[in-house]
Amino acid sequence: MPTIITHPALPLAMAYGMGRNIISTRLLLAGAAASVLPDLDVLAFHFGIPYAAAFGHRGFSHSVLFALIVACIGTGIAKWLNSLPLRTFFFLFFATVSHGILDAFTTGGMGIAFLWPWSDARFFAPVQVIKVSPFGVSRFLSPRGLAVLKSELLWVWLPSGIAMLGMVITRRLPSLRQ
Repeated sequence: MPTIITHPALPLAMAYGMGRNIISTRLLLAGAAASVLPDLDVLAFHFGIPYAAAFGHRGFSHSVLFALIVACIGTGIAKWLNSLPLRTFFFLFFATVSHGILDAFTTGGMGIAFLWPWSDARFFAPVQVIKVSPFGVSRFLSPRGLAVLKSELLWVWLPSGIAMLGMVITRRLPSLRQ
């Protein structure tokens, strides 16, 4: 899995690229939280739930169904998030589902249960280029942890930053023409 600091990269880039008049600060914060929410499934290890189980790591909480549930719950509080319901739904769905997509590009684990409960199959992306993050702070502050950060900068933050910049430029093009 990418680190907890990298999962929010996609919703952050999307929000800043679209602008505050589209994505409110509250919705942005909700999207950042939604992007890390699936990794609460690591608590399953403490309850003896095996990694490969439906409710184990990278199982249900990494599925499209889970992203839909989070988006629906968020839509119920769209007004509090200073957003429109449909915008809230799609932003929170994207933020949540992006977690599993990023995890599918990592070099470790057992794959992502994107289609649970319709399928127990676990999937990886066609290429795994993001180095999987170690569990635990002590392991993260090691040469392996630094390699993970370098990999995330190259494969997540840089493309997200480029996409954000492209969105900002596209958004500002009409005002630049005047």
